[in-house]
Amino acid sequence: MSMIAALPRTTTPLLLLFACAAGLSVANVYYAQPLLDALAADLHIGTARIGAVIAATQLGSVIALLWLVPLGDRHERRRLMALQNMALVLALLGVASAGSATALLLGMLVVGLLGTAMTQGLIAYAAAAAHPHERGRVVGAAQAGVVIGLLLARVVAGGVADLGGWRAVYGVSAGLMVLSGAVLWLRLPRLPVPVAPPRASLLALLRQQPVLRRRGVLGLLLFTAFGLFWSTLALPLGAPPYALSHTAIGAFALVGLLGALAAARAGHWSDHGHAERISLVALLVLLLSWAPLAALPLHLGWLVLGVLLLDLAAQALHVTNQSLILAAAPDAQAQVIAAYMLFYAAGSGLGAVLGSALYATQGWLGVCVAGATVSVLALGAWALMRPAQPSRQQGQRSGGCRPGG
Repeated sequence: MSMIAALPRTTTPLLLLFACAAGLSVANVYYAQPLLDALAADLHIGTARIGAVIAATQLGSVIALLWLVPLGDRHERRRLMALQNMALVLALLGVASAGSATALLLGMLVVGLLGTAMTQGLIAYAAAAAHPHERGRVVGAAQAGVVIGLLLARVVAGGVADLGGWRAVYGVSAGLMVLSGAVLWLRLPRLPVPVAPPRASLLALLRQQPVLRRRGVLGLLLFTAFGLFWSTLALPLGAPPYALSHTAIGAFALVGLLGALAAARAGHWSDHGHAERISLVALLVLLLSWAPLAALPLHLGWLVLGVLLLDLAAQALHVTNQSLILAAAPDAQAQVIAAYMLFYAAGSGLGAVLGSALYATQGWLGVCVAGATVSVLALGAWALMRPAQPSRQQGQRSGGCRPGG
């Protein structure tokens, strides 16, 4: 890999730029979640099938991870970001003007494609520019922006939809992406194109990278559980006895902002060799979260507690996963992050489809039982695949054992 300028520890404005741009990009993939009831009513999509809207964005994410994100290892990242940003603006305007379910699904697929490409491209950009000993910290900071973006997406979408309808959400987002693209073009550092190894297929990467195999499986199960909850929540909250507005539904995501803090610290702790401990605690909290979530029909306070636990667990494990796989493959940052995020997208899409189908047939309790079951599977997978050697030794072999300063 050719030498590139490392991101100094003191460049807080640049870290904030990566975090904010990644948050704005990923928000486009999640705006639809609190709007499912409005989308279903406006475009005549049945309750059992409305999860296809979320699944379409995740399918777009899969395509991006297979074909677009790995391009960052071979092309000038700044120019690539600019092209993707312009295409994303056009896709958002297409969704805002969709007149049928088919047009909406196609638009969501493209939004998922480009929103994911930009988000993961920015994370890989930051990781490639960071010193090895602080890569976890930098990835944690960028991922914190992603978490805040995906959580605030639900709040913003609900508020804008209540004021101007669901189409206004995507029109406003198109304007924000124009501004974001301009700032990125002006402020992102120019990094030399790395001399990347030949692009490996997903199967080849999985054979070569045992850390990617282990963490990919955990990511798949984690985001199946995460998708089960977030893709379904708007349905019981929008119906009697609560019948909440889109703004109120989206506001529950604010509770999950504490998950962003856990995400940033998880990267720091991973740098210090505590990745497996973080993983165990996160998986136990994930399982525990389904008890208060199942009590939603009793009181909304249980929902608040459940959301807090779920988001803390999900983001802590997610950042730990990313920190480990990036440390294990310093010469193929974009390829391994794309491969890992394929598991993420597959889990999110599966959770969305299962969630809406289970809610239509089994109600909210059925969704929560499914989420707890997947959480148990994740805990069992972690126990079976846990490496024999401590993660601190893994970090030392990859040059990421101790952060500077």
